[in-house]
Amino acid sequence: MSCKVAVVILNWNGRSLLERFVPTVLEHSGGPGVEVYVADNASTDDSVAFLKENYPEVRIIQNTENGGYSKGYNRSLAQISAEYYVLLNSDIEVSPNWIDPVIDLMESDEMISACQPKIKDLNRKDYFEYAGAAGGFIDLFGYPFCRGRIFSTLEKDQGQYDKGTEIFWASGACLFVRANAFREVRGLDEHLFAHMEEIDMCWRMKNLGYRIMYCPDSQVYHLGGGTLESGSPRKTFFNFRNNLFMVFQNLPRERLIWVLFIRMVLDGIAAFKFLLGGQPKHFLPVVKAHIDFYKNLRKLTQRRLRNEIRYQRIKFYNAYRGSIALAYFVIGHRKFSKLKKSRFYR
Repeated sequence: MSCKVAVVILNWNGRSLLERFVPTVLEHSGGPGVEVYVADNASTDDSVAFLKENYPEVRIIQNTENGGYSKGYNRSLAQISAEYYVLLNSDIEVSPNWIDPVIDLMESDEMISACQPKIKDLNRKDYFEYAGAAGGFIDLFGYPFCRGRIFSTLEKDQGQYDKGTEIFWASGACLFVRANAFREVRGLDEHLFAHMEEIDMCWRMKNLGYRIMYCPDSQVYHLGGGTLESGSPRKTFFNFRNNLFMVFQNLPRERLIWVLFIRMVLDGIAAFKFLLGGQPKHFLPVVKAHIDFYKNLRKLTQRRLRNEIRYQRIKFYNAYRGSIALAYFVIGHRKFSKLKKSRFYR
């Protein structure tokens, strides 16, 4: 059965999150043409049984393995016929009328391939949330940051980001994506498994001429830490490794070599900062991330070359043409509004 909008929640052993958040999703997603799905990544708890008993209106897709965010969504969305997909984390609380404003914006321009709402902190509802805030960007070296969140500094929502705008990447916590564009870029990169998959996909969409947008007229609240906690060494590994994978596959050719060299230096500094700063458990994950990058260099090169053939031209629009670490730690720019507009590629 086809629909216009498919809201798809990816689940793995998240019965407690489904019990807490699915009722609100159903309450505020009941418009015509909207279907709610839960894509289960081979959970070993009673998630599926719970849904079947309590929420029979939720359509369930059962994957045969836990393939992470990328493979889980790729396999699930291939079974859904819809014009738009909404990739929704299981720890998101949605608000009334959270779907229509985003769809209206995307319908206004067929080149808008992905969009995110305003994402705020469920525990502090007047603050932006780490994973997406008011839209994502990257700096010259591929490090991601957001309007409303740079590194660990979260801004209070005082209406400063109430204007819709084009961004570099939309958050995978609540990601609206045009189905045909999703298929055109071959979906999410399954080699990444978890973390930064949405940034990589949005970058590939931009390289094909699509636009990524932020819609402040819709807002949701994110609990965060539902899959891997912020202090997890495994999360550190994925963040550093996947970022290197993403940069290598997407960065404009003329910047690739020297940016990678500087990245090696910066990541090395970060690793020793972990070691000397009382967080030694994060040192080895950074080292392992780089080892895994080198081990996969041949495959990454093949994927980059295959992508380059398809790209109209490499697009680096909306990227910050400097180091966000330098701006934050040295210059002291803790808020997005402090970054000069002239420092962004247009």
